[in-house]
Amino acid sequence: MPFEPIHAEKLSSAVVRQIEQLILRGILRPGERLPSERELSERMGVSRPSLRDAIAELHTRGLLDSRPGSGIFVAEVLGSAFSDALIKLFAEHEEAVFDYLAFRRDMEGLAAERAARLASDTDLKVIAATFAKMEAAHSKRSSPDEAELDAAFHMAIIEASHNVIMLHMMRSMYDLLKHGVFYNRQMMFRNKTTRAMLLDQHRGINDALQRRDPEGARAAVNTHLNFVEAALADQLKAEKHEAIARQRYEHEVSR
Repeated sequence: MPFEPIHAEKLSSAVVRQIEQLILRGILRPGERLPSERELSERMGVSRPSLRDAIAELHTRGLLDSRPGSGIFVAEVLGSAFSDALIKLFAEHEEAVFDYLAFRRDMEGLAAERAARLASDTDLKVIAATFAKMEAAHSKRSSPDEAELDAAFHMAIIEASHNVIMLHMMRSMYDLLKHGVFYNRQMMFRNKTTRAMLLDQHRGINDALQRRDPEGARAAVNTHLNFVEAALADQLKAEKHEAIARQRYEHEVSR
């Protein structure tokens, strides 16, 4: 008969499972500091020895880091998604930028479609609140804030799609974007017309999601990333033209 004895679960195992789930679901993020031992044991209703056993196990598994004098942090597990050699290769080859955008268009279009169908009301509130912050940053002409909120908006949609594999894969991709491996997001926000168009495109994505319109959400994401692709192509072309013009100028003044 396919039955096995039932064993009472250790408290530390329950703590491990809960923290694992929070990391898996993207609620606890890489580099995030956990509450103090006292606070965490009180919140979870377990003794400090049980909590310490759980933390030690998660540390052994590579999910948590202990920093003397600073506390316990979620490990920076995303760095393992790409080797340093591959990251350098991405940064040095222009075609990687456009392959990256094509990948984002496919994945984020799917995420938006899923979010329109599967997101909870609270998920949609998070997306709407992030877009409201984008509008505020736009009115303040804060390009760095707009760039950061741009990524946060797209990540909120991916989180609302409720697929943990997609979540961690795309978070690792955005980590590279944040560090300028594929392109400098702030460049996209320097031109007044471009900034306004980007905001309108994000408004279109948000509106479709709030209507729970899967096809409209995917189409709005495609429109946005097609625009980004065209803008970057124009930017790269302009940089090449400028480099040639400088060569001509330097040659002319040296004659």
